[in-house]
Amino acid sequence: MYEVDARGLSCPEPVMLTAAALKKHKGEPVKVLVSEPHTRINVEKYAKSQGKTATVTKKGSEFEIVIE
Repeated sequence: MYEVDARGLSCPEPVMLTAAALKKHKGEPVKVLVSEPHTRINVEKYAKSQGKTATVTKKGSEFEIVIE
């Protein structure tokens, strides 16, 4: 599973990193780490717009999003 560490980054950067990872690692799950609730929502929306499923787990004050 490929991991994108977008913690501390502001939008649209986490979404852009997620898009690049999904393109480069087609067919492979991608884990995205983010630290802000609005960033989590934006990454989730992007994943769903690409026909992917996004599973979110809260880890302390941060979020782990697994996109498949």
